[in-house]
Amino acid sequence: MSTPKPYLIETEAPARVEVDALPGLTLLEFGTDWCGHCRAAQPALAEVLPQHPQWRHFKVEDGPGRPLGRSYRVKLWPTLVLLRDGQEVARLVRPTQAADISAALNIA
Repeated sequence: MSTPKPYLIETEAPARVEVDALPGLTLLEFGTDWCGHCRAAQPALAEVLPQHPQWRHFKVEDGPGRPLGRSYRVKLWPTLVLLRDGQEVARLVRPTQAADISAALNIA
């Protein structure tokens, strides 16, 4: 199994205006490397994402005062925000099952 890619720190993460302008399908994953719930979700994400190459995936480190997470009103980690052409179409909070993630990606 490959090592999951790290979360983008605040200076690496896209700004909300950039996210809003993204064409196509985008998955924003908010969390942290040290979060147990975030680590628990990684195997499910690793299983599902290769089956959905049309989705652009950003792992965004979140925390108090982080503008991108606050703009999406993220409260719990991990939170997956699914976007189509910059508009939110679905959201999963603390997903643990690959089937749930896959279903959301297929519906969106």
